[in-house]
Amino acid sequence: MKRVALTALVLAALLVAAVGASTATGARHKPKQSKQVVTLKKQVAKLKKENAGLQQYTPAAIKVQLAKAKAALDKYQDVKVAEADGYAPASPCESTPTDPDQTSYGGGMGVHFVNGAIMQSGAIDPTKPPILTYLPKADGTYELLAAEWFKPDADQNAATDGDRPTLFGRAFDGPMAGHAPGMPMHFDLHVWLWKHNPTGLFSSWNPDVTCPAG
Repeated sequence: MKRVALTALVLAALLVAAVGASTATGARHKPKQSKQVVTLKKQVAKLKKENAGLQQYTPAAIKVQLAKAKAALDKYQDVKVAEADGYAPASPCESTPTDPDQTSYGGGMGVHFVNGAIMQSGAIDPTKPPILTYLPKADGTYELLAAEWFKPDADQNAATDGDRPTLFGRAFDGPMAGHAPGMPMHFDLHVWLWKHNPTGLFSSWNPDVTCPAG
């Protein structure tokens, strides 16, 4: 207790002396901080910045991001609006065969409508997916199912993934080989915003999607 009191008195004396000296010379400046204090403050500031960045990956934040994306893309439930904005069919209605034991259906994706301008830009924008998938209906209309984001693999090497993108707190699938002639090795992410997928919101195939016969 005496040592603490003595230390306090010494500090007080030093402060008084510093103030007195400052008053005598008319100088007004803050006491110089130690290198340790400066370093700690920098570390705290860095941690605060990193923590702020991580907030976007919380379940609540991701839910908000998904809701905003869906709200921006809901207009494409009318396929004519999608076509007017540059989306065009680029695949047949795609589905997997039954699994090897022939007891269950693998799932479907639907028809891929690709926006060439967005695809060429290479941008990963949650409100501008380069691909939308639709299920063709018997009456000639289309049901919007999912949005898909796509990025070519930079080095076209399946053994590396240093440029794997993320969106909605989820890493893209891949790198994988192209699914058609001329398609590069790539990463992609399906998000079933309009059709419930029992295997998961970000699953590639949806067992509840069945392409029409023929």
